[in-house]
Amino acid sequence: MFSKSHLRIQKIWLPLSESCDYNVVVADILGSFEQAVLLAVVRLESGAYGRAILKEVQLRLARDVAAGAVQATLERLERKGLVRSRLGSGTPIRDGRARRFYTVLSEGLHALNDARKTHESVWRGLARPLKART
Repeated sequence: MFSKSHLRIQKIWLPLSESCDYNVVVADILGSFEQAVLLAVVRLESGAYGRAILKEVQLRLARDVAAGAVQATLERLERKGLVRSRLGSGTPIRDGRARRFYTVLSEGLHALNDARKTHESVWRGLARPLKART
């Protein structure tokens, strides 16, 4: 077990690609689940609210996803300034409770584009699918 006093966080700087004139901290690169949630919001456009985002993420990842995982990710993305949320009006189906709708901000689109460039750069030069050496 590690205690907090034994942990040291090290920042590693990586170039995104030859065409980029800046570096990015590895921790700033979007994780694959964050990308899935952001892309669901992009795809759903004005209809991007919690349950719809959850269903879109489950569809694209082809697996069950906990609603709490999507909600926590949306909250984190909002704190990072990548999405914005707003409350819609209440509906009778929801007993008058309002839905929270999400929109991807320009910073979110930039982060998605950077993540894609990084992904392509990491895979460049490798044949897909990878095969074990015998």
